[in-house]
Amino acid sequence: MKGFAELFEAVDQTTRTNEKVAALVSYFRSAPASDAAWAVHFLSGNRPKRLVGARKLAAWAVEVAGVPEWLFEECYHAVGDLAETIALLLPPAASTSDLSLTQWIEDRLLRLSGEAEDVQRAEVVRAWSELDGTARLLWTKLLTGGFRVGVSRTLVVRALSQASDVPESAVAHRLMGDWEPSGDAFNRLLQADTDDASHARPYPFYLAHPLEDEIESLGNVDDWLAEWKWDGIRSQVIRRRGETFIWSRGEQALSDRFPELAAASTRLPDGTVLDGEILPWMADAPLPFAQLQRRIGRLKLGPKILAEVPVVVVVYDLLELDGRDMRSLPLRERRSSLADLLERHGGTHFRLSPAVPLETWADARAAQQDARRIGAEGLMLKPLDSVYGVGRKRGGWWKWKVQPFTVDAVLIYAQAGHGRRASLFTDYTFAVWRDGELVPFAKAYSGLTDAEIRRLDTWIRANTLEKFGPVRSVTPFHVFEIGFEGIQASTRHKSGVAVRFPRILRWRTDKKPQDADGLDALRALIAMQERS
Repeated sequence: MKGFAELFEAVDQTTRTNEKVAALVSYFRSAPASDAAWAVHFLSGNRPKRLVGARKLAAWAVEVAGVPEWLFEECYHAVGDLAETIALLLPPAASTSDLSLTQWIEDRLLRLSGEAEDVQRAEVVRAWSELDGTARLLWTKLLTGGFRVGVSRTLVVRALSQASDVPESAVAHRLMGDWEPSGDAFNRLLQADTDDASHARPYPFYLAHPLEDEIESLGNVDDWLAEWKWDGIRSQVIRRRGETFIWSRGEQALSDRFPELAAASTRLPDGTVLDGEILPWMADAPLPFAQLQRRIGRLKLGPKILAEVPVVVVVYDLLELDGRDMRSLPLRERRSSLADLLERHGGTHFRLSPAVPLETWADARAAQQDARRIGAEGLMLKPLDSVYGVGRKRGGWWKWKVQPFTVDAVLIYAQAGHGRRASLFTDYTFAVWRDGELVPFAKAYSGLTDAEIRRLDTWIRANTLEKFGPVRSVTPFHVFEIGFEGIQASTRHKSGVAVRFPRILRWRTDKKPQDADGLDALRALIAMQERS
């Protein structure tokens, strides 16, 4: 546990990628295999479910720390993070522990699940008395299910590769799917022989960068494939050994959520892996993403919802054919084989992603501007000679999204952030006008510079009207331009609308609250989206 805490401090206290990777490499080379496995598990973004409720933890911490509840609440509001507040307020550890990370997780943490409250309290308080500083903070964060650290899965893969001399692509592939943290699993992760792909395991997804320069900078238009960028669930469909596995980019198993796709995949030859987008589809056109969310949110998929929201896979790429890894072949060859495969075996559920015809880059500009009309988010641009890589690499594939919908809205609520921003108000709620009243319609926390965040934080503290736990209502004064990808009517929200991927585009210091948009502007965007 001490070694994991030292690793956390090392990666949390630097913004330099090479320093983070070096710390990870050092840890993976020296830690016991079972500890390293749990570290990989957590650093890759996995978290245990919350084992003890926040209210119980806070109450126990108040008792152990010997502070009034009101003082604990004030400290929590100032710090902005429950685990950090507890770690700071509790008295120093009464004893020390040399338990390994594995023992702390498997013998002390996970065994709390399902225990009676008195047993949970006794175990939690005992752990707090044996841990100090960062180790106490980490254990409490794992307990609450709120563990985060400033490294990406890509950096973890890079470090594992450097620690073992196993290619990054092999490490990334082994981590896909249901990778269980154990000493044996970690040793297999770093074994030199890379011919070990599980028949259920997907390949790492290849991702695109936003187009940053003028499109003409890409060179000869004849060297590129342009496709529509769809708004669905990026997935891989795997057909191996007579079984079908459907995985999302977030490594969620989706076969049971899309039974019609699993059934249709039996037409595919054994040893096939497709990369594509699951889309709600009717009358040869995509439905809004909100329709797909209707299916995702259901515990049971009855005939009614299956009929109302049918789905297809718009297939982008062929990663495996007849059991052969196709990723190192040029895109033009993979696409030719894909077109032939889908013509013979695709049926109605697996559709080749259509190429957008381009004779000049002006055609690409026109298509990109027309994307929203056909229900797409923009264009994907891929070199025809490109291989299928791992992760997001600059200079490979590009995504060129349409300009977002925008409105001017008023800041009305603020909440503290997490991690290094836990002491700053960085999560904001925005409102628009309806009949002389501001009604909230979106939350956003990205888009401001660090300097703007600090300036706004100072203003929020001086202009708080009320406190609701960690949330503060503020004087309606500041106007921001809010961008979002989609909008729809919603009975779940007070404003009657819901937006997709809201973010702050700019701080409108030139506008007063009364200049912000009204709800009619949002309704007009809904109507425009429906017409397109």
